[in-house]
Amino acid sequence: MTSPSLTTRLEAILYLKGRPVSVGELAELSQVDRNEVEEALIALTTSYAQRESALEIVHQNGRFGLQLRAGLGDLVKDLLPVNLSTATLRTLATIALKKRILQSDLVELRGSGAYDHIKELLAQEFIERRRQHDGRSYWISLTEKFHRTFSVLPDLGATDLAEAA
Repeated sequence: MTSPSLTTRLEAILYLKGRPVSVGELAELSQVDRNEVEEALIALTTSYAQRESALEIVHQNGRFGLQLRAGLGDLVKDLLPVNLSTATLRTLATIALKKRILQSDLVELRGSGAYDHIKELLAQEFIERRRQHDGRSYWISLTEKFHRTFSVLPDLGATDLAEAA
């Protein structure tokens, strides 16, 4: 089996690094000299520019990176890892454990910072909030997006379990 071409190796390095990499580091990692790396980067950049790829090679401040082409962010935003603080994740975990909880009870459990967590979770559409019938507080529950993002199945009732079996 022949070894992969230099452009293929550079593409793999850029993909796996997940951050911009200098020509010197690319040369060291691919075990070739800087001139060869520069020539291969030109070929790789040209190759990506000529095809309709979702990815592109970018060059900034003497470093090269492999990134999603501009304009595709909206298409894949639901696939990106969730960026929540530890405190917000703990609030979300509390909601997930309870399945449905009054906002006032959640604030009692998690503290007044839970109000900010709730705003963030609502903005990211992981939870939904409905006013309680007597109007004093809100019921908070998980959304379909939460279940999809975290690969958690919604609770199935007894009849749903029988149908699923």
